[in-house]
Amino acid sequence: MSGPGGGAPAGTALHVGGVTTGTGTAPGTFGELLQGVTARDGIDFLVTLPIDSGATATFTAEPGTDTVTVHPPHKHRARRLVRLMLDAYGFAGGGRLRLCGELPEGRGLASSSADLVATARAVGQALGVPMGPETIEDFLRRIEPTDGVMYPGVVSFHHRQVRLREFLGPLAPLTIVGVEEGGAVDTLEFNRQPKPFTAAERREYDDLLERVSHAVRTGDLRTVGQVATRSAQLNERLRPKRLLHRMISLAEEFDALGVAVAHSGTAVGVLVADSDPEAAAKLAGLRERAAALAGNATLYRSERHPAA
Repeated sequence: MSGPGGGAPAGTALHVGGVTTGTGTAPGTFGELLQGVTARDGIDFLVTLPIDSGATATFTAEPGTDTVTVHPPHKHRARRLVRLMLDAYGFAGGGRLRLCGELPEGRGLASSSADLVATARAVGQALGVPMGPETIEDFLRRIEPTDGVMYPGVVSFHHRQVRLREFLGPLAPLTIVGVEEGGAVDTLEFNRQPKPFTAAERREYDDLLERVSHAVRTGDLRTVGQVATRSAQLNERLRPKRLLHRMISLAEEFDALGVAVAHSGTAVGVLVADSDPEAAAKLAGLRERAAALAGNATLYRSERHPAA
């Protein structure tokens, strides 16, 4: 019997000679380009907006101990994932996991998903076990709802089921002028909420998903921005953003692509195409105005070179 997604047989001791160390990385996301529920199948989904910031994990497998230690120590889900993987592959031991990254927690930038995907890759490398996206899905499905950051580029993803819906490809380069509204959101609690969308709204989500999927494949960033803006507006009944309307006005004033939000978080951002000949001036102006509006403004770059 093979282990999750292949690799070492489950229940068979995996022998690692002495102490071995593996590393893994994963990108975060600036919220989502689109998130909702379809009329076609009634399943929650999202479309990722991967960014260049993310998480890095380093795991040292130690055959001589049963203990799994994690730094920072509050990363309990990462510790649970390590133990789950060690047991699944029959590794008789424990180890040390260190996580670091640039993503703030609880803001909707997929910090937890990035931590877990980076952890899975680090543990897999330390154990010498291939760790493809489907294998990572299998493990994370037992931990929590997760963004699709185990896949390169943009994907539509069933985050509550932790299952790929469709691979859409790399996103044409853009930069996000992002602000934080303050506070933090428990993503697990948010995902338990019912989604009170009408039948008409669910049909609109079907249309938006079709439009953004085609737009990503063809490099049509103007449509990507339009879809992201509409998704942010539809999400207001679930997680309202006090700055959304003013950020949309800024996007219109500077002829930007639109806005994207962390549907289950506190981040709101204006999207600017890197190919825009006035991109530098627009980003400077937007950053100044957004900072005056929110008290903070950070530039995020879309993921430039998604890993295979």
